[in-house]
Amino acid sequence: MEGKPTIALVYQAVQALYHDPDPAGKERASVWLGELQRSMYAWEISDQLLQLKQDVESCYFAAQTMKMKIQTSFFELPSETHIALRDSLLSHIQNLKDLSPIIVTQLALAIADLALQMASWKGCVHTLIEKYNNDVSSMTFLIEILTVLPEEVHSRSLRIGANRRTEIIEDLAYYSGTVVTLLASCVEKTGDNEKMLIKVFRCLGSWFNLGVLDSNFMANNQLLMVLFQVLQRDETPTNLHEAASDCVCSALYAIENVDTNMALALQLFQGVLTLETAYHMAVAREDLDKVLNYCRIFTELCETFLEITVRSPGQGMGDLRTLELLLICAGHPQYEVVEISFNFWYRLGEHLYKTNDPALHGIFRPYIQRLLHGLARHCQLDSDHEGIPEDTDDFGEFRMRVSDLVKDVIFLVGSMECFSQLYSTLKEGNPPWEVTEAVLFIMAAIAKSVDPENNPTLTEVLEQVVMLPETVHIAVRYTSIELVGEMSEVVDRNPRFLDPVLNYLMKGLREKPLASVAAKAIHNICAVCRDHMAQHFQGLLDIARALDSFALSTDAAVGLLKGTALVLARLPLEKIAECLSDLCAVQVMALKKLLAQDPSNGKASDPTVWLDRLAVIFRHTNPIVENGQTHPCQKVIQEIWPVLSETLNKHQADNRIVERCCRCLRFAVRCVGKGSASLLQPLVTQMVSVYQVYPHSCFLYLGSILVDEYGMEEGCRQGLLDMLQALCMPTFQLLEQPNGLRNHPDTVDDLFRLATRFVQRSPVTLLSSSIIVHIIQCAIAATTLDHRDANCSVMKFVRDLIHTGVSNDHEEDFEVRKQLIGQAMEQHGQQLVTQLMHTCCFCLPPYTLPDVAEVLWEIMVFNRPTFCRWLENALKGLPKETSGGAVTVTHKQLTDFHKQVTSAEECKQVCWAIREFTRLFR
Repeated sequence: MEGKPTIALVYQAVQALYHDPDPAGKERASVWLGELQRSMYAWEISDQLLQLKQDVESCYFAAQTMKMKIQTSFFELPSETHIALRDSLLSHIQNLKDLSPIIVTQLALAIADLALQMASWKGCVHTLIEKYNNDVSSMTFLIEILTVLPEEVHSRSLRIGANRRTEIIEDLAYYSGTVVTLLASCVEKTGDNEKMLIKVFRCLGSWFNLGVLDSNFMANNQLLMVLFQVLQRDETPTNLHEAASDCVCSALYAIENVDTNMALALQLFQGVLTLETAYHMAVAREDLDKVLNYCRIFTELCETFLEITVRSPGQGMGDLRTLELLLICAGHPQYEVVEISFNFWYRLGEHLYKTNDPALHGIFRPYIQRLLHGLARHCQLDSDHEGIPEDTDDFGEFRMRVSDLVKDVIFLVGSMECFSQLYSTLKEGNPPWEVTEAVLFIMAAIAKSVDPENNPTLTEVLEQVVMLPETVHIAVRYTSIELVGEMSEVVDRNPRFLDPVLNYLMKGLREKPLASVAAKAIHNICAVCRDHMAQHFQGLLDIARALDSFALSTDAAVGLLKGTALVLARLPLEKIAECLSDLCAVQVMALKKLLAQDPSNGKASDPTVWLDRLAVIFRHTNPIVENGQTHPCQKVIQEIWPVLSETLNKHQADNRIVERCCRCLRFAVRCVGKGSASLLQPLVTQMVSVYQVYPHSCFLYLGSILVDEYGMEEGCRQGLLDMLQALCMPTFQLLEQPNGLRNHPDTVDDLFRLATRFVQRSPVTLLSSSIIVHIIQCAIAATTLDHRDANCSVMKFVRDLIHTGVSNDHEEDFEVRKQLIGQAMEQHGQQLVTQLMHTCCFCLPPYTLPDVAEVLWEIMVFNRPTFCRWLENALKGLPKETSGGAVTVTHKQLTDFHKQVTSAEECKQVCWAIREFTRLFR
C-alpha cells in the first residue's frame, strides 16, 4: 500500500463495502481494505476509527482488523508498545459496549489474543476482574472476554508454543475459582435475566472445555443447580435452553476421565437423569429444538460413562437407565433425534467387539435389538411417497448412515438371526409397502454379513425376491434389486439362481427409474460370480453395445462396463482379443465420430464419457498371461492408439479432457505392461511436445507410469531420462513463478512421483544426470508446501533417494549409488536438514510429521556423525523467543531433542521426538 491513507478514504471504502449497490464497487472496496489490513498502517487507523465511533460498520471493520493484526502480525509491534495497545483496547471495549454485541466480541477476541501473546501481562484474569468487577455496566464485556480467553488458548491462528500455552493454562486454572464465583454472583444479582444467564452459561462452558475447573469445587457449586433448574423448567426460552444444554455437554465432556472426577461425575449423572420428565414435556409440546437439546445431553452422558457402563453394567454409574434414555429418544417420530446418538452406538459396538465376552454381549443385546427395531421404523418412506427412494436428500443420507450403523452393531444380535426375523415379518404378515421396503433395506444392509454357505433362508429370500410382481410399489422393487446385488455371494454358491436373477435385473434395467440400481446389482454379480458369468458374456456384450439406450447414471454405466471387463478377463485367452475389440468398438466409433465433427457446428464434442468407459475396460481386463505368451489385449490397444492420440491433440488445451486421455492411456499401458513397447516412442514424443505449450500435470503422472513399466529395461533408460529432462524444464519455469509451488500442487505431486519412480527403477541413470541437482533444489523448496498429496510425494522422493545409498548393498551398482548419494548429500545435506526443521516447526500440519521423520531417519542412517552436526546447526537457527517476549524453547529442550533424535534406534522414536518438539512452536 502506497503511503498511509486518510481516515476519510478508509471510511468511504467501508461504506462502499456495505452499501455500494454495484457488486464491482463492493469488490474493489473489499480488495483495497484487505490490502490496508495487511499493511503496517492498519494498527493506527483501526485505533482512530474506534475512537471516532462514527457508525457500526466502521467500528466493526476496525475491531475485526485489530483482532486480525494481533493474531497474525503481532511481531510488527515493538514490545514497548504492548502496554499502550492493551490499555487502548480496554478503553475501546468500554466505550463501545452498547454499540453492538458483534463489535464487543471482536474486541474481546483482540484482548484475549493479546493477553495470550503478551508475556509481560501477568495474571490477566485477575487484573480484569479487579478492574471491572464492581461496575454492573461492564459485566457484559468482562464476561465476553472471560468466555473467549479459554477458547483462544488452543486457537490455530495463534502460534504461542507449548511452553507459553502450559504457563497460560496453569495461570487460568489458578484463577478459575475466582471466575466461577464471579459468574455465580452475576446470577444472584440479575436473577432470571435471560441474556445474562446465556452469557454466564457460555462462559462456564468455555472454562469446562479448557479442562481447568476444579471438579470438587464445581460439584457443590450453585451454578450447577441453576443449570439443571433451567433445563427442568418447561417455560425456559429456546436460546437459554440451548446455552444451558451446551454447558452441560461441555461439563460432561470435561469429566471424560470419570475416575478422577468422581464428585462432579455423580452430580452430573444424577442431574441428567432428572431431565427425562422435561424431555417428555418437550415432546408433548412438539418443541423439536428442546427435544434435540435433551437428546444431545443424554448422548453426551452415555459417551462419558461408556467405559463404566461396559465395565460394570447396571451398577452405580454404569446404570443402564442411560441407554433407556437414548432408546426413548430413538422412539421420537423425527429421525433427526435418533441420529444424534449414532456415534455413541458405534463406540459401544466397538468396545463390545474388542472385549468379545458373550455374557457381556448378552446384557447389551436387548438394547441393540430395540435400537434396530426403531431404526427400521425410521427408515420407512411416507406411505404417499411416489417413485424410488432418494439417495441424495437429507432422509436418503440418514438411511445410508443407518445402513452403516446396522453393519457395525449387527454382530451383537447375530446377522442370521436378525435376517431371519426380518424375513419372517414379510412372510407371515402382509405389511403395507412402506414397511416391506424398510425391512428389505435393513436386510440389504446385513446380507453380506450372513454366512452364505448352505443357507436355506438366504436361498428362499432370493427365490421370493426375484418373483416379486411388477405391480408392487416401485420403491419396493428398487430396494429388492439392491438386496439382490448384496446377495451375489449366495448366487455364486447357488448357480441355479443365476438365470432368474439376471432376468429379474434385466427387467429393472429396462425401466428408467430402476436402471441405475439394476446396473449396479449386475456389476456386483459380475464381480463375485466371474466364472459363472462367462457363459453370459454375449448378453453382457449386448448390454454394453446398447448402453445408452438404458437410462443410466454415468457411474452405473461405467460400473456395468467394469463388470463386463471382469468377466471378459475369465474367457479363454484366444477369445479375449476379439471380445475386447467388440467391447471397445462402441466407444472408439463414438470418438472417431467426434473427431470427424466440424468444431464450428456447435454440437457437443466432449469425449470424456467415451474415454472414461475405455479406461474402465482397460483397467479391469486383467487376464492371466503366462510368460512368453503375447498379451491378448496388445493388438486392440495398438489399434485404438491413433484415435486416442488424435483426441489428445485436438483437445490439448483442455486440462479436463487431457487428464481423461492420460488416464485412459495409463490403464492401457498397465493392462498390457511391456506389450505396449511400440507405443512408447510416439507417446513420449506427443506428451513432450504438448507439455511445452500446455503443462498439464497429468503428463508427468503418465510419465511415472512409463518409467515404472520400462525403467528396468536397459534400452529404454536414456529415452526415459530425455523425457524427464524435457518435462522438467517447463515444470521448473511454472514452479519458479511467484507462489508457483502453492498455486500448482498437482504439478509438484506428479513431478515427484515421476522422480521417485526413476529412483526406484533406475537410480544411477538419474543420479548421474545433470538434472538431479535441480530436482533436489526444487524438492528442498517444496518441503514447505502445506498440501497433503504434494508434500507426501516430495518427502517420499527425498526419503527414497537417500535410501538408495544404503539399500540392496548386494547389487553390483551399490558402490556407485552410495558414492553418488554421498556427493548429493555433501552438496545439499545441511540445507535440507535446516529446511526440514524450519518446515516442521512453522509450515506443516502435525499429520505430515511422520514423513519428515522418515527423511531425517534416512539421512541419519546414511551418515550419523555428519547428520548430528547438521541437526545442531539447524537447531541453532530456530527462534528462542516469541514476539510477545515468551520463551519458545529452552536450551535444555534443544539439547534434549538433539539427543533423542541422534540416539534413536528406530524411525518412530524420531517421529515422537519431532511431534513433541514442534509443539513448542505451534
